[in-house]
Amino acid sequence: MSMIQKEISDFRVQAYHQGAFQTVSKADVLGKWAVFFFYPADFTFVCPTELEDLANKYADFQAAGCQVYAVSCDTHFVHKAWHDASERIQKIQYPMLADPTHALAKDFEVYIEADGVAERGTFVVNPEGKIVAYEVNAGNVGRNADELLRKVQALQFVHEHGDEVCPAKWQPGAETLKPSLDLVGQL
Repeated sequence: MSMIQKEISDFRVQAYHQGAFQTVSKADVLGKWAVFFFYPADFTFVCPTELEDLANKYADFQAAGCQVYAVSCDTHFVHKAWHDASERIQKIQYPMLADPTHALAKDFEVYIEADGVAERGTFVVNPEGKIVAYEVNAGNVGRNADELLRKVQALQFVHEHGDEVCPAKWQPGAETLKPSLDLVGQL
């Protein structure tokens, strides 16, 4: 079953963010674009490469009006310890959400019960709190922050211009399409 247009559930979790612990809830997400970036576990192998890639693009996500939330089933204490121990993770300026009860991983349907960890799932949530894009990768394949940013920007464009669509590889400022009867069979 598709999760497109599914509204995220109410939640309240602890996070490690910019050297402090804080609480993040659904209320913090509403009204802006958000990416929930689930990863299996702290102190692992592919995960730090992905989180560093996101950290390197975080200013671009912020410029696009999109907040990034990294999420694992680890606690906020483990997030802090990983941040203190890893040069890659020290680059992170976005919140690292702790999900030790697996509530978020279950709500986003990425929880692997047998392992007690989350799948490598990426979700774009619109300002109304609805999922408008998602993908789930095998645990041994990392994701690309450049492509994720492009998707966010395309989703924002069509959200604002509902009568236009973005073709493959669309970039901000590029030509869009306006679906119509005249366009059928012309592409």
